[in-house]
Amino acid sequence: MTEVKSKLALLGGSKAVTQQERDMFTWPIITREDEKGVLDVLHKRSMSGSDVTKEFEKEFAAWQGVKYALGSSCGTASLHSAMFGCKVGIGDEIICPSLTYWASCLQAFSLGATIVFAEVEPHSLCLDPKDIEHRITPRTKAIVVVHYCGYPADMDPIMAIARKHNVKVIEDVSHAHGALYKGRRVGTIGDVAGYSLMSGKSLAAGEAGILTTNDTEIYERAIAFGLYERYEADAIQTEALKPFAGLPMGGYKYRMHQMSAAVARVQLKHYDARIAEIQKSMNMFWDLLEGVPGVQAHRPPKGSGSTMGGWYAARGLYKPEALEGLSLRRFAEAVMAEGAKCSPGCNAPLHLHPLLNTCDVYGHGKPTRIANSDRDLRQPKGSLPVTEEVVGRVYSIPWLKHYRPNYIKQQVNAYKKVSRHYKELLAGDTDKGVVEVAYHLSRR
Repeated sequence: MTEVKSKLALLGGSKAVTQQERDMFTWPIITREDEKGVLDVLHKRSMSGSDVTKEFEKEFAAWQGVKYALGSSCGTASLHSAMFGCKVGIGDEIICPSLTYWASCLQAFSLGATIVFAEVEPHSLCLDPKDIEHRITPRTKAIVVVHYCGYPADMDPIMAIARKHNVKVIEDVSHAHGALYKGRRVGTIGDVAGYSLMSGKSLAAGEAGILTTNDTEIYERAIAFGLYERYEADAIQTEALKPFAGLPMGGYKYRMHQMSAAVARVQLKHYDARIAEIQKSMNMFWDLLEGVPGVQAHRPPKGSGSTMGGWYAARGLYKPEALEGLSLRRFAEAVMAEGAKCSPGCNAPLHLHPLLNTCDVYGHGKPTRIANSDRDLRQPKGSLPVTEEVVGRVYSIPWLKHYRPNYIKQQVNAYKKVSRHYKELLAGDTDKGVVEVAYHLSRR
């Protein structure tokens, strides 16, 4: 009897993706215009100046529709400055999702504050508004909202809770440049926002960050914190800051490098057109996978007025119950064998990391997480069950930079093929359901 050969590439069949698209995943797009901007800065010897950066700030503020924008050396610095701007200090608490990159919250430690983690919604992977209010105490100073992997968090109920309790909202927009929440740009809804502009982001400037706000005091406190050359008494309206002008109150030097500012100006100029093409490509990908067992789109519902912006760190949601419990690792292995992009995992939950539980960073004689607190607010395994489960059901998808339907269809066909022939994968599936996830994903 002739043995029937499997159609799956992992088991000896031919690949679903045969077309080569060398520049489909190349990012950022760099042209002579970017090169000219960098060279102009270089030839003027103005790498450590602020004139180009200030032009970028004006353009970015206008693009976002906010009063102020402030460039910084990286996204981590912009969020650090945002916390200082919101007067986060010794003994204070901030609320943040555990499912994020560390730079969304760990800067609180250096301000003498600590972090309380809240759950995420399993469909959006963003902060769950229903899990915030009961975590607010008199020590709560701010809520950090992360628009995770490009998905806009549900800002309306979050803002209502924040206003009720008189706490600030800091938006981390590092994954979601240009995304809309019910027709409004993310980064314009909270009290202040921080954005990473490092080279892997959808709006990429090389290595940089930017802060936006409509609040004059927050903006000026951010200047005072780490931009000494712009901290001048006659330029500051906030009276409490004027006596200390001339030296950074935080002792930090957070100036944006002007070659990055030059690149950022060019990238912003073309960004709307480029993300429109990304949107078209990524939505085509998910439209063609609608209803395929085992896979679910990570994007806002159609007609909601919300969008994914540049789709940074694009992800999908895995439904093993639709494939008789086939592990995500085995599923992804088969998709990748077909020549498509698919990798299990996302950021590991921060609340389980030793740094948030046992590490004494500054020599307090106790873990830094509780060093300035009057209670032990550490959150052990099992304390955030949704977050802890969802990380094993998330996988990367191809981040398609160009609208090329034939190639997109090949990527889609790889997923469809594996879903259709999943039974052939069950026998070799030795995974226990544990997915290793990385703390280093999505750098700031």
